[in-house]
Amino acid sequence: MAKPRVLVLRAPGTNCDVETAYAFEQAGAIAERLHIARLLERPALLRDFQILCVPGGFSYGDDVAAGRILALQIRHHLLAAIREFHERDRLILGICNGFQVLLKAGIILPPDSDGKPVATLTWNDTARYEDRWVYLSVVSDRCVFLRGIRELQLPVAHAEGKFVVRDADWLEQLVRQGHVALCYQMPGPAGTTTAQNIASQPWQMRVPYPWNPNGSMGNVAGVCDATGRIFGLMPHPERFIDVTHHPRWTRDERYDPPHGLIIFRNAVSYFE
Repeated sequence: MAKPRVLVLRAPGTNCDVETAYAFEQAGAIAERLHIARLLERPALLRDFQILCVPGGFSYGDDVAAGRILALQIRHHLLAAIREFHERDRLILGICNGFQVLLKAGIILPPDSDGKPVATLTWNDTARYEDRWVYLSVVSDRCVFLRGIRELQLPVAHAEGKFVVRDADWLEQLVRQGHVALCYQMPGPAGTTTAQNIASQPWQMRVPYPWNPNGSMGNVAGVCDATGRIFGLMPHPERFIDVTHHPRWTRDERYDPPHGLIIFRNAVSYFE
């Protein structure tokens, strides 16, 4: 089988595109970094790729809000091309700032009947930039990128990563429909966040800081669309693709294969 081709979309301020392209290449794909201006000129370029990834960073300096400007460009100029791309059984991944972009562009979660977004990402409860490793639980079997994974450790690095929905009823609905794919958890069996307790009362199962580094409702760290082929997450899988990336790599053997690399391998193996 030919290697799948990945388009890593970058914009002014994006600073994780090189690492993300490298991660996909380590997983067996062919990755190409492309500036948003080139894609705006020729949206049909998407047809040459099997995976679209919007990486982390600070697109347009997050001057209006994190990911907002790039999200507006996509919504007003590229939404039709991206929908066509997705309908051809392609994959879309948004990491950190990319998650913010996909969510605010209305690509991951469809708007409500009035056309209003049901969820967004906003400032961390600490009102500051959080840079730390977190424990994560996979709570939906729908997401292509998370197949075969139950728990993860990945680093986060963001100031606007708090996942919020309009009200608790919407959160419960997202959980029930399988859109909530990844949640922050506390370390150890006693603090494990399971699919069962999240589905029962998601707005009350609050994992405390720093394990939930931003105060996300329902401890949400990542969501997927109804097909499981569009996935956005706040943690950075591209920063854990080698065992030496983990701070305990000399003292613990649980990190081989590296957790972030598994996510990229899942994306590549989807096309085998």
